[in-house]
Amino acid sequence: MERRKIGSLEVSVVGLGCNNFGWYIDEAATREVVNAALDAGVNLLDTADAYDSGRSEMFIASALGSRRDEAVIATKFGSPMSDELKGARPEYVKFACDASLKRLGVEYIDLYQLHWPDPETPIADTLGAMNELVDAGKIREIGCSNLSVVQLRAARAAVGEGQRAFVSAQNEYSLLARDAETGVIPECAAEGMSFLPYYPLHNGLLSGKFRRGIDLPAGSRVAKMNDERREKLLNDRNMTIVEGLSAFAESKGHTLLELAFSRLIANPTVASVIAGATSAAQITANAAAAAWTLTDADIAAIDAITNAP
Repeated sequence: MERRKIGSLEVSVVGLGCNNFGWYIDEAATREVVNAALDAGVNLLDTADAYDSGRSEMFIASALGSRRDEAVIATKFGSPMSDELKGARPEYVKFACDASLKRLGVEYIDLYQLHWPDPETPIADTLGAMNELVDAGKIREIGCSNLSVVQLRAARAAVGEGQRAFVSAQNEYSLLARDAETGVIPECAAEGMSFLPYYPLHNGLLSGKFRRGIDLPAGSRVAKMNDERREKLLNDRNMTIVEGLSAFAESKGHTLLELAFSRLIANPTVASVIAGATSAAQITANAAAAAWTLTDADIAAIDAITNAP
């Protein structure tokens, strides 16, 4: 599988989102997914301390075992673990890092990310703490998630002399949610940062499993949503786009899943597309989806279907 750079790290263009671990699948199933990912050439495992109160990190430790050196581990801090354990204060950043290292059973974290902006803490203070962790050998690179363009610029301006800046930004991005293309992605490109899309399949809507007039797949995340949220997701606009993209993919001998990944990967600022999986079959399919290299004409046709700016 193609590899791209996140700072000094080399990552597969398809990454494994680990938010399902603990919440949706148990330790044994996690082991199957992680091993299937590594076998398929997927080396980026993206998690967070808040995913099932740390169990995602613990399940990753169990799953990796002796294969630690095959993986690039990315985790995050800042989402509430409790009323007190949250945010981006320097003392908490260091505490959270040590806690993640223990749960993951590793000596260092490859990519440590601020999960959400913390309006109560100056970003310079957070960056200072993260740089101290790099100097201590506890993390290799620093990144962020869910920051706006304004917040990214503020973070860049707050980097002190000799300090490391964020090397990556992780935000929602899919063919049904393309706001990043006119904001955060161009900002990342201008600053030499890598972009990591999450929710690339838009809650599974771009997986190819959902069609108008067909019953929802049993056990799917969409099927478990409340009526209001499900109706908002399966609206006419989204379903019309899904039908158009499906027809285009099929006309080229490919699947909607392959199109959904390949269009994002076609952007050189995208380092790795982060997608979750609850089975070995899912991660294997995700890994294979990256093989379609789109032509300029393909990209133009896809963008016309989604009415991209």
